[in-house]
Amino acid sequence: MKTIDIVGIGNALVDQEFEVTDEFLTQHQIEKGMMTLIEDADQERLIAELAKRGELKKQSGGGSAANSLVAFAQFGGKAFYCCKVADDQAGQFYCDDLEQIGITTNTGHTKHEGKTGRCLVMVTPDAERTMRTYLGITADLSTAELDEDAIAKADYLYIEGYLVTSPIARQAIARAKEVARAHGTKIAMTCSDPAMVKYFRDGIDEILAGGVDVMFCNQEEARILTGTDDEQAALQQLRQHADIVAITLGKRGALLGDRDQQVAVPGVKVEARDTNGAGDMFAGAMMFGLTRGYSLAACGALASHAAAEVVTEFGPRLSADRQQQLLIRLQHNPEFNS
Repeated sequence: MKTIDIVGIGNALVDQEFEVTDEFLTQHQIEKGMMTLIEDADQERLIAELAKRGELKKQSGGGSAANSLVAFAQFGGKAFYCCKVADDQAGQFYCDDLEQIGITTNTGHTKHEGKTGRCLVMVTPDAERTMRTYLGITADLSTAELDEDAIAKADYLYIEGYLVTSPIARQAIARAKEVARAHGTKIAMTCSDPAMVKYFRDGIDEILAGGVDVMFCNQEEARILTGTDDEQAALQQLRQHADIVAITLGKRGALLGDRDQQVAVPGVKVEARDTNGAGDMFAGAMMFGLTRGYSLAACGALASHAAAEVVTEFGPRLSADRQQQLLIRLQHNPEFNS
């Protein structure tokens, strides 16, 4: 019997956001718009430089899959998260944060020696986010962190693409997929970042091996995966790996496709302040729609509006009240229910 909507597996990171200029990125030889892994000492030096230039805008629990599960849970879904945190202040903050939202985790009272991962998010005036991540103990996420019973009882397993940087995490992904397939749990995945597709293509291919039920990527990830700038052609190629494909197109909306149709989801015009978490919000909202039996067009509409809302403020999340208001507003729109 399925008693959980979605089980996620991904990194556990505490996000810290700062506003920076393009000149700051150039000065520190930071590639704009990408996530790059760095060592603890390098991150500490970067934090010191950032502290000289402005205040910390926001701190929250993060990680791509975790952000999507937060969005999913705040719309009303039941979520479980498999992750790894250290026995430190950041680890306690992270677990408390998810628990308050209503997300169950595998951590319980089990925390480990080491340091909880942290992601520095630098936002430029054009709202683009650039990340420098020290994975900490989440780099050691393994099969030991999987709750196989939860995966067996879930409608969906949701896999974060960022995990492909770690060989032992890739083993955990393989085992999680095996358990899911043995118990009829559908599999969804997100590429997470163009850097994962560009530098860890073998790992992305491992996730897609045997096919998945739902796949999320942005236009740059789709381009790298398929070798084409034609979004329609990219969608058709990616449909060879997934029953449902969602390609996000930034302010232009998204392109969705399943066995029967393609849906062009229009963008929602807003004044963007911070694009961090837009893709995660899109995926979480769309997964909620899929678990509730929404049409593909309705899933896309909810996801597009939710992503547009989240970029209007700093941080990768919205409040639960704001998400519920958005859901109610869309449910009263005749086009949403058509």
